[in-house]
Amino acid sequence: MNKPCLCIIINGHEPFITSSGDTVVTPEEQNFFEAVSATYIPLLELFGRLENSGVPFRLGMVLSSSLCAMFRDKRLMEKYLVWLDRRIDFGRYELDRAGSDGELSSLTRFYFNQDIERRIALTERYGMDLLGAFGAFQKRGRLEFLGTAATAAFLPFYASMTEAVHAQIETALIHQRRYLGRTPSGFWLPDLGWTGALGPELVKYHFSYTVVDAHGLILGKPPAQAGVFSPVRTPAGLTVFARDITARTDLKELIKVRPKLYQMHFLDAGFDLSLQALKPLVGPGESRCSTGYRYWQGNEKKKTLYKPQQARELACEQAREFLALRLSRLEEAQKHLENQALTVWAFDAADLGCSWYEGPFFLEALINEIALRGAVDLLSPQDYLDQPFTAPFQILEPEYSSSLKGGYGGPLLDASNDWIYRHIFQSIQRMVEMTERFPADTGLKERALNQAAREILLAQNTDWSKPLNPQGDEKTSPEYAEKELEGALRNFTTIYEALGSNYISTEWLAALEKRHPIFPYINYRVFGKKK
Repeated sequence: MNKPCLCIIINGHEPFITSSGDTVVTPEEQNFFEAVSATYIPLLELFGRLENSGVPFRLGMVLSSSLCAMFRDKRLMEKYLVWLDRRIDFGRYELDRAGSDGELSSLTRFYFNQDIERRIALTERYGMDLLGAFGAFQKRGRLEFLGTAATAAFLPFYASMTEAVHAQIETALIHQRRYLGRTPSGFWLPDLGWTGALGPELVKYHFSYTVVDAHGLILGKPPAQAGVFSPVRTPAGLTVFARDITARTDLKELIKVRPKLYQMHFLDAGFDLSLQALKPLVGPGESRCSTGYRYWQGNEKKKTLYKPQQARELACEQAREFLALRLSRLEEAQKHLENQALTVWAFDAADLGCSWYEGPFFLEALINEIALRGAVDLLSPQDYLDQPFTAPFQILEPEYSSSLKGGYGGPLLDASNDWIYRHIFQSIQRMVEMTERFPADTGLKERALNQAAREILLAQNTDWSKPLNPQGDEKTSPEYAEKELEGALRNFTTIYEALGSNYISTEWLAALEKRHPIFPYINYRVFGKKK
């Protein structure tokens, strides 16, 4: 009981898209395909290497409903494979262009082989089933999946509309059981958005814990006596862990000190070469895009040719430095606690590959170093709670908080995007009304009601409201986000009015079901008022 504990949680989420149905790769598809190549396949490969080497590891992981749905979208994954083959064809061109330039040719060959290895991994090792591959690590006890909301909704905004919160939780639970085979014991709040009204709702659904940002506990009522080094219990009986934000700060500082060996991920050959040179990759009707061939390291003032092995060695070295720094703080905290001191490190999956190419190498080195030192127990959150404790957890109510910029809900509620909520709230009220008017309908009417529920869940998605803020998400364009948001609200209203007039177009509904195939097992009654 004297050894401190570490929980690492990886939050996997991507904005929901479906295949456009043609050969043109949209910018949104491009973003998802890059995430598959740069983050999700490398994570699976990382887990496999650790397991094959006999390195013990146990991590928490979130796979959002939208990500699970896209992994299971056959058309989308087949299009990803075509996209990957085009990247491989582009790599052959790059190898010819590099010619006899030894260093450049070697680096180009590195990227070319990497794409081929990812294709082999997807098709042969994982059988085109990335979701099943992640699930296999859960079955072998390496991962603990946390539940999350059906869409990336900022739940504090809907806390007064309990039917909306229930629908988000119940829909996600239905699909988590289907996709991953188990009912999760922990709940990951999108953007770590917490308010006290959510605690009793999570307890109703038998979640044992959740995670908030550090200031949620430090500013709690009363403030957390152990800071972020111990979970607390709410008056409703929910255990709350705190994300250790200083861990993220320490990591950023380490990277900032010596960035010159890391890949400059924003300098991609796709934006330097001529359109003719990009012909194997960029088809008719498509614009320039990233290729994955990033040749530079350093900074904009001084850049040199990227050396993957040196960058990997630096990532491993910084993993050791980072662990030593965190362990010193954990060990100091342990002196003042009766229970095991705990720290929770939460990474967005995008930080491990997409935005930081060396991120997976860092994580692998970190887990190897933890196993080598043996100075800390690497556990999932539920593993930690399953241990015997010397002292009870402090009872407190965490403060309203989030992981968004500023620590609250500001980026989702300013002049650029606050207009959306009056439409969403009215649609939720109408959805609740429809569940009361049509409590046991079947056939076409049930299909329409289920689709209405899908549309209102998608409308609550912050993947659409964040890009509307000029300082928000850069991954999705504001134009696309506004189109998706307005489209979901318009689709919902069309169904609402059609059911009011007792007529709905079967052809239109079938097309909409095909365009938004998320939540195949949804039941519109999740929006019903609880007795």
